Amino acid sequence: MSDIIEKKCLVKGVKLTDQRRIIVKVLSESKETYGESDHPDVDELYNRVSKIDPKISIATVYRTVKILEEAGILIKHDFKAGKARYEQIQESHHDHLIDVKTGEIIEFVDEEIEILQKKVAEKYGYKLVDHKLELYGVKKDPKK
Repeated sequence: MSDIIEKKCLVKGVKLTDQRRIIVKVLSESKETYGESDHPDVDELYNRVSKIDPKISIATVYRTVKILEEAGILIKHDFKAGKARYEQIQESHHDHLIDVKTGEIIEFVDEEIEILQKKVAEKYGYKLVDHKLELYGVKKDPKK
């Protein structure tokens, strides 16, 4: 699984220097290493990459992320936390639930929501071609 982004780079003609290859490897392994809720920002990505190669600058990480985003390999999320977060573009659709206190991000798919969104678009005379759903919340106190 760790070479998926690298393969996409080859298909899309993105040149991979040794430093970019390390950044791509860290991005590819982020979900299996840090869990499904991992959507690193550039600072976090830089911290992870610099453990592998301390010569990689934060500017290189920024440039690489921008190149991958422009190539349609990464998607940028602005989850109201002040920092852009990134994840690999996936073939299957999912939505996000963001804990505003901890920053935890939960990916989910809910068929009822998918159906409702299509109904809303149809109600107003549209065919839904894409959507993005972000829910923001805080964990409930189990005692209440």
